Amino acid sequence: MKTRIQELRKQHKLSQEELALAVGVTRQTITSLECEKYTASLILAYKIAKYFGLSIEEVFDFSEVEEF
Repeated sequence: MKTRIQELRKQHKLSQEELALAVGVTRQTITSLECEKYTASLILAYKIAKYFGLSIEEVFDFSEVEEF
């Protein structure tokens, strides 16, 4: 799943560590999300989106997610 996390983080001049602390995860989790090696839980996706004042859909691209 593609995300805009890195783009948003850089726009806000945040380090991975600063964003991680703000949403309650490790820097490694932010790195993994940015490299698309990890998919955020719904709760984490909500925290990240809320932190940037956006909806989840504005941060995470669900176009490649398979439908039922």
